[in-house]
Amino acid sequence: MPLISFVVPVYRVQGYLRDCLDSILDQPVRDVEVVAVDDCSPDSCGEIVAEYAARDHRVRVVTLDENVGLGEARNIGLDLATGDYVWFLDSDDWLVDGCLVAVAERLRRVEPEVLVVDHVRAYWNNRTLGSGLDDTIGDSGDAVFGVRDRPEVIGVLHTAWNKVVHRRFLVDLGLRFGPGWYEDVSFSYPALLAARRISVLDVVCVNYRQRRSGAITRTLDDRHFEVFPHWRRVFDLMRRWGPEYDDLRPMIFERMVWHYLIVLGNGRRVSPQLRRAFFEQVAADYRRWLPPDGYRVPGGVEGLKHRLVAGGHWRAYVLLRAVHRSRGSARRLARRPLPGPLVRAARLAVPPSRGVRPPLPAPLSRPVQLPAVLSRARRLTRAALLRGYYHAQLRAPLDPTLALYASYWYRGYACNPAAIYAKARELAPGIRGVWVVRRDRVSSLPPGVPYVVAGSRPYFRALARAHWLINNVNFPDYVVKRRGSVHVQTHHGTPVKVMGLDQQRYPRGAAGLSFPGLLRRIDRWDYSVTANTFSTQRWERAYPADYLTLEAGYPRNDRLVNAGPEEIGAVRDRLGIAAGDRVVLYAPTHREHHPGYWPPFDPGALLDVLGPAGRLLIRGHYLDPGAVAAGGGASGTPASVGSPDVGDRVTDVTGHPSVEDLYLAADVLVTDYSSAMFDYGTLDRPIVIYAPDWDDYRRERGVYLDVLAEGPGVAATSLPELLDLFDGGAVDGAEASGARARFRHRFCALDDGRAAERVVRRTLLDEPG
Repeated sequence: MPLISFVVPVYRVQGYLRDCLDSILDQPVRDVEVVAVDDCSPDSCGEIVAEYAARDHRVRVVTLDENVGLGEARNIGLDLATGDYVWFLDSDDWLVDGCLVAVAERLRRVEPEVLVVDHVRAYWNNRTLGSGLDDTIGDSGDAVFGVRDRPEVIGVLHTAWNKVVHRRFLVDLGLRFGPGWYEDVSFSYPALLAARRISVLDVVCVNYRQRRSGAITRTLDDRHFEVFPHWRRVFDLMRRWGPEYDDLRPMIFERMVWHYLIVLGNGRRVSPQLRRAFFEQVAADYRRWLPPDGYRVPGGVEGLKHRLVAGGHWRAYVLLRAVHRSRGSARRLARRPLPGPLVRAARLAVPPSRGVRPPLPAPLSRPVQLPAVLSRARRLTRAALLRGYYHAQLRAPLDPTLALYASYWYRGYACNPAAIYAKARELAPGIRGVWVVRRDRVSSLPPGVPYVVAGSRPYFRALARAHWLINNVNFPDYVVKRRGSVHVQTHHGTPVKVMGLDQQRYPRGAAGLSFPGLLRRIDRWDYSVTANTFSTQRWERAYPADYLTLEAGYPRNDRLVNAGPEEIGAVRDRLGIAAGDRVVLYAPTHREHHPGYWPPFDPGALLDVLGPAGRLLIRGHYLDPGAVAAGGGASGTPASVGSPDVGDRVTDVTGHPSVEDLYLAADVLVTDYSSAMFDYGTLDRPIVIYAPDWDDYRRERGVYLDVLAEGPGVAATSLPELLDLFDGGAVDGAEASGARARFRHRFCALDDGRAAERVVRRTLLDEPG
C-alpha cells in the first residue's frame, strides 16, 4: 500500500500535464501512486496519461465517457485510491523538487488527519509570490491540533491541493466534493473543522500555476454564482454534525463573507451586469447564516464592506469601491517616476536659485551634420504621417473581402501563408488575397500575386481594413486588433528549441526579446495553426492567450505529400541534378545564443564518402546571411562552397526561394535542431541529426525534444561520426528506418496533403469542424 495517492483530474491541460506528472514521479520518495482521471478531455491529455501509465506502474488511468467536472472527478479518484493519504493535485500545478521527503517524514512521524503544506503562486512571467503561510500559522512541528486550538488555520487558502488528507479519515467522515466551480470550499473547511489531528508543514511543496488564460479566476462567467451552494453546503454539514460545532460558526461566517467579497471584487470574474445580483445574494446569505451571537467584524475598509452587505446597501458599496480604487490609482501614480522629458522641461521652467547658475549645455562630441539631421527628420515626419494615416483608416469599415498575407517579416511569398493563399484562391475566390513584402523582395513574388510594399500608404490601408490577417510570424507591435478582424497565426515550424514565454528560463537565447510585448502580440491571435499534438502542447504554454488552436497539419507540407515523380524530376532538373545523383541537403539552424556560429563541416570529406554520384546542397538559415559563402563563422567549414576541392558538386542554396523544392530534390537531409526534420519527415526519406554542440545548445538555448534519443534517424555529435554514418550505411539502416517510422507516427500524421484546405474552410469560410 503506498503512502500517498495523488488524485489528478485531467481536463484541457495538455500544455502543463507533463510538468505535473513528472514532478510527482521524479520525487525521491517512491512510495506513491497517481490516479489520473481523464475527465473526457477534448485535447491530447488522454494520450499523455496513457503514455505515463505504460512506462510507470505507479500511474493508473481512469477514462470517463463524459465530462463530470473537477469535483466528481476527484471523488472518482478518491474511490480508487489505495494510499494511506490522499493528495488532490491539480493537473496544471506541479510539486517542488524533493518536497516529498519532508512530507513523508511528517506523515509517518505525526500521523495527522490533515497535513497543511505551503505553496507559491507561479506566474506566467516567471514571477513567484509566497503564500504567507508563516504569517497565518507557523509550522506545528511534532504537535497536532484542532481548529479550536489554533483557529488561525481557517485563514489558510481553502484549496484541496495544499492539504494531504488521511484517506480513512475522509471515508469515515463521508466527505465528498460537490459539483460546480469552487468545489474546494465545501471540502476544505469541513475537513479542517472535523479534524482533531491537524499538522502544518512550513515547506513550499506546490507551485500554484497562475495561468494567463483558461483559469476560472480569470474567466468572466456567471458560473461564479456557484460559490453560494458550496458555502451553504458547509453550513448544512455543520448543522448536521450537531450543536458541538455552533461555537465555530462565527469564524466560518466571517470567512464566508470575506470569500464572497473577494469574488465580487475581482473584475475578471463577475461581469458588471451581474454584480448587483451577486451582491444581493451575498446579503441574503449574510442574513441567513448570521450567528445568533454575532461575529468578529474586521476593522477598516473591510469592516465597512461587511456592514454594507449586512444592510444590503448596494449603491453605497459601489461608491466605496470606486473611491477605494481611485485612491489606489492615485497612490500608484504618485509612486511612478515622471517621464524624462517632463523632468527636463520642469527644470527649465523653474528659475535657478539666487547665486546658482543653470548648467551649460554639454559640448557636442562632434559637429552636427545638417544634411543627415534633415534626412532623419524627414524620415521621422513621414513615419508619423503614415501612422496617422493608419489610425485614420482604422476608423473606416473593415473590407469583408480582403485577406492580408505575410511571411517571415515581409521577406516574400513562402511557408504556410503561401499554401493557404493558393488554396483560398481555389476554395474562396470571393476573398481577395494581398501580400505584404519589403521593397527589396518584390521581385521574388510569383507572377500575378497582388502585393503592397511594407511601410507604404497602401500597406497601412490594407493593414487597417483587412478582415483577415494571416502570418507565420507576428505582425508589428503597432498593429491594432480590430473588432471583427481575424488573425491567423500559422507558425513556421514544429518547435525543437524552447519558444515564447518558456524562453524566460534561457536568457541567452532570448536576448532582446520583450516578453510583455510578446504577450500583447499573441493577444491578437484568433487562430493558431499547429502541425501536430506536440506543437499544440508547447504553444499552449509558450503562448498563453485565448486563441483557438487548429491542429490541422502544416499547409506548406501539402506540396510534399502530393508531389509525384514528374514534379520531383522537374525540380531536380531545374537544380541541375542528374538522375543518378545522390543528393544530401545540409540545413543547420540559427544559434541565437551563439551569433555567427557554424557547425564544423567539411563538404569535401562528405563528398568523398558519398562517392562520384554524391551532390551536396547547403542551406544556411535566413538569420545567418553570408555564413555559407564565407565558409561559416568562428567554427566555420574547412572547405567553403565553390572551393577547388569540391568543384560544382556542392551548391549554396540559402537564397533559393522555395525550401520545398530542396526537400523534393534531396535524398537525405542532414540537420540539427531545425524544424526542417518534421517537414522532410513527410517524405519518408532518411534524416541524419548532426549536433556537435548538443550539450551547449540544450543548456543555453533550451529544447523540447531530445534529438539524439527521439530524432527521425541516426545521429552524430562530431564530424568523424557523421562521416562514419554515411560510410558504413547506417543512414539507410534498420535502426534509422525504425526511428523514422516512430518519428513520422508522432509528428507527421496530420500531413496528409489537405492541411491548407482545412485551414481555409475553418478560418476564411467559417465552416465548423
